[in-house]
Amino acid sequence: MNAPTAALLLTIAASGAASAADDAGIAPFIARYQADWKGISVGTSDIKLTQGVEPGQYLYTWTITARGIFRVAYHDDLVQQSWLSVVDDHVRPDKYRGKEGSSTVELNFDWKDMHATGLSETKPVDLMLKEGTQDVMSIQVEVMLDLKRGNLPKTFQIIDKDQLKEFNYTQEGNARIRTEIGEIDTVIVTSQRTGNNRILRMWFAPSLGFVPVQAERSRDGKVEISMRIKSVDRLVPIKAPPPPSP
Repeated sequence: MNAPTAALLLTIAASGAASAADDAGIAPFIARYQADWKGISVGTSDIKLTQGVEPGQYLYTWTITARGIFRVAYHDDLVQQSWLSVVDDHVRPDKYRGKEGSSTVELNFDWKDMHATGLSETKPVDLMLKEGTQDVMSIQVEVMLDLKRGNLPKTFQIIDKDQLKEFNYTQEGNARIRTEIGEIDTVIVTSQRTGNNRILRMWFAPSLGFVPVQAERSRDGKVEISMRIKSVDRLVPIKAPPPPSP
């Protein structure tokens, strides 16, 4: 799953009573979306954020399940996980794992030596990190926090499988949209990889702490994939297991 596709399903955090997680801008949650491909329903996606063992640590899990005839071609769920920390109000990924059938990507982030190592399927990965580098899952949490602070960077460095890629981000304006959880005022943000003609457009809800409620990926002005939020629920804070050893 590439970074633009992964970014279709950004983190969701429901409003509620204050907690240590709220203070960091992140609250445990579980959310569900409906996924459409060129107007045809193709499946659902579950996103879950839980607190880690130590304060400021989190586990972010994304599961995509194909439905109907698409289940024949994609019979295995796509599961992606990012173990991350919030450091000085910014997200720092610690470990990423993505798995679909026999295809697996694993990345380990060493911020002391500023390197990310691991495997992309059978290919070794060894990349030098820049400050603020994200994986394809942790970027989803970072964008929400940046919007909440009113300071969204214009570019991000994101590791996608075995490559470090640059994405440009732009705030386009505001819109009030209708969703299955009600009418919501949103801020529209687009992202695009440098030199790529695919554009990801996302609608974030300030009233929900700048959580994304809708997303569309288009190519040459035509929508290919869209996501619509169906539900979001606050979870009782629980401790997520630590990341597996390399």
